[in-house]
Amino acid sequence: MPDAAPTLLWFRRDLRLADNPALTEAIRRGRPVVAVYILDDEDAGEWASGGASRWWLHQSLTRLEAALRQRGGRLVLRRGAAAEALDRLVVETGADAVYWNRRYEPWATARDQAIKATLTLRGIEVRSFNASLLREPWEIASKAGGPYRVFTPFWKALRAMGDPGDLLAAPARIAAPEIAPVSDNLDSWAMTPTKPDWAFGLRAAWEAGEDAALQRLEAFLDGAASEYANRRNFPGTNGTSRLSPHLHFGEIGPRQIWHAASFHHNEAATDQFLAEIAWREFSHHLLFHFPNLPTEPLRSEFTEFQWADDPEALAVWRNGMTGYPIVDAGMRELWATGWMHNRVRMIVASFLVKDLLLPWQLGARWFWDTLVDADLANNSASWQWVAGCGADAAPFFRVFNPTLQGTKFDPQGTYVRRWVPELSRLPDSLIHAPSDARLVDLGDAGVRLGHDYPLPVVDHRAARDRALAAFRELRAA
Repeated sequence: MPDAAPTLLWFRRDLRLADNPALTEAIRRGRPVVAVYILDDEDAGEWASGGASRWWLHQSLTRLEAALRQRGGRLVLRRGAAAEALDRLVVETGADAVYWNRRYEPWATARDQAIKATLTLRGIEVRSFNASLLREPWEIASKAGGPYRVFTPFWKALRAMGDPGDLLAAPARIAAPEIAPVSDNLDSWAMTPTKPDWAFGLRAAWEAGEDAALQRLEAFLDGAASEYANRRNFPGTNGTSRLSPHLHFGEIGPRQIWHAASFHHNEAATDQFLAEIAWREFSHHLLFHFPNLPTEPLRSEFTEFQWADDPEALAVWRNGMTGYPIVDAGMRELWATGWMHNRVRMIVASFLVKDLLLPWQLGARWFWDTLVDADLANNSASWQWVAGCGADAAPFFRVFNPTLQGTKFDPQGTYVRRWVPELSRLPDSLIHAPSDARLVDLGDAGVRLGHDYPLPVVDHRAARDRALAAFRELRAA
């Protein structure tokens, strides 16, 4: 007996089997399931995944394919505009339904709406689901009926909505059609580097996939979560969950994290952690309601801000050669591992925007290409927060002193010594301010400023005065 018309299951940012509503409903339909992933750079345009994200995607798809095969399923890979790829698959397989989990980037929502309209007119059943957020962006509204622009009331509203619902179990079996559609070879997508091989640090730091994500969550809740509120700001300690890339690719979902953390033995310790999950929700809320968030300041007056044009300063910031150790440590960690501690992200962002007076969009673009967790909502909202032009933003006149930030949050210099090893022999009292050290201290540590390690690219006090003057000029205008 020939197969019944199959269901096309379109994997996107939901590369897992557990708590995957589109997968669950596709199986419940009782037809063979054709699982497909489409690398759609055409529709993504300028927001096509950066290099570090592509490396992670390759690993994640490899593990998803293995998990599907263990249960009898297969993963079809196609590349190109999603509408065309899906259209071809409908014809090839005779599918009469297409299911997917929603994405919230402006380009993706516009694309998905067009695909849904076209397929529906052809008599194809189309259903989409929420696998990426605790609540849909349109489900949370202020008392005035509009979107929230301040985090705290958003967080209160989110908590007031209660438990996000029961989790869905991973399927034991996935029925696939007897004859699978032709699939691209994943290696042909060339998402992993060859020469030069810049990904060796990423391979050492990360394991992608659903199993790794669940193991990381369990390890965090059994360990660092108990001191998260106190240790999360100290980059030299193992104080954070490091779940962000797993969340971004949907190897784990926020509902899974919420349930696991909520039932943890130390509720007070995990409350701050859940607030960070809520910041991710808030960022998606902002992107959905303000689709220009990645490129335009939410506070429109900042469109007139007089930014500097200094390619050389941008280059030393990217390369971790600013002469400010905590900044340089962060930028080097980013390049080596595709990730950066959140406190350090704020420090390096403040340095770019306020000490160097360079546009926040330049920093966001660099993060987009180098972060394994490069998420359009999180990245855009967080850079605007630091720049003082976004929602619930830190005021522009709040300028982080990188030396004091290093002294406060890396007091023994553990983090700097790891990522800026040329300074490793400096004492704790000088590790964050080598330019203040005496020649004899530098000599004892084997450091020659301007040779082994750069002199500061700017004087922080003068740079702060310049930034505040530019802000006053904007307010006066």
